[in-house]
Amino acid sequence: QVQLVESGGGLVQAGGSLRLSCAASGRTLRYYNMGWFRQAPGKEREFVAGIIGSTETTYYGDDPKGRFTISEDFAKNQVFLQMSSLKPEDTAVYYCASSAHASRRANEYDYWGQGTQVTVSS
Repeated sequence: QVQLVESGGGLVQAGGSLRLSCAASGRTLRYYNMGWFRQAPGKEREFVAGIIGSTETTYYGDDPKGRFTISEDFAKNQVFLQMSSLKPEDTAVYYCASSAHASRRANEYDYWGQGTQVTVSS
């Protein structure tokens, strides 16, 4: 059974940084693709960043590009999202997800974590 568990969310002031972690079990990340999504209240789930396990190629959504960095540690079977220069509009629940496809579409990810709240104060 595949499980994804996020951690690292919290409250941070605008301009600050956070590092989210996603620990995976039941699936070896090297052979799959991982993504980070976020969902703010009243908004649709939004793609943030993705990484292709076999090549460690990364790709990003339009908004956080340049401020967020996705990475993986295969030894720990974890994926990370380093977020810098945070803005109040980055406030959302952040989810990690796993897919056999390199995609920006949420419906192509078959396993999801429970989410971690990130709140950026102005």
